Amino acid sequence: MSTAPYVPLPPAGPGVHPPFPAPPVEGRGRRIGMGLGIAGGILALVCGGGAVAIAGLATAMDNAINEQVDVVVSRYMEAVQDREFTKAYGLLCQDARSQESREDYITRMTASEQVAAYYVGDVDLTYGTVPVDVTYADGDTAVVQAELAQNTSTGAFEVCGLGE
Repeated sequence: MSTAPYVPLPPAGPGVHPPFPAPPVEGRGRRIGMGLGIAGGILALVCGGGAVAIAGLATAMDNAINEQVDVVVSRYMEAVQDREFTKAYGLLCQDARSQESREDYITRMTASEQVAAYYVGDVDLTYGTVPVDVTYADGDTAVVQAELAQNTSTGAFEVCGLGE
């Protein structure tokens, strides 16, 4: 059997220095608080930037849709205003053309009042309509709703008719 190796006893008495220093205690809370504050600030900047980006994207998409719809409805209304009913019929959506023949459409539109001016409003995507302020040749005014549909093959908006 062998004897245990010799281990010296710790020095006696107060004021003895340990063999390694203790970790610092002062300032630890301040450093943690500062680190959490900086991390929170960075998180707020990132989330705030994301929210601004989403709002900007939504606004841009809304403007793009309104612009597309304005072009489509304006083309249709110009054809109606110019009494070019064959052209107007060609601009209608497939559902509207399948419900009414070209001849019936032209007969119905020829009997309607002449459009002198119009103003296309903003699209309501909930109902798929656009308000159009119409001024007729005799001076009467009306707000009609241009009913819209989206072409399934092209994705473009199309007018399906005007409702009062």
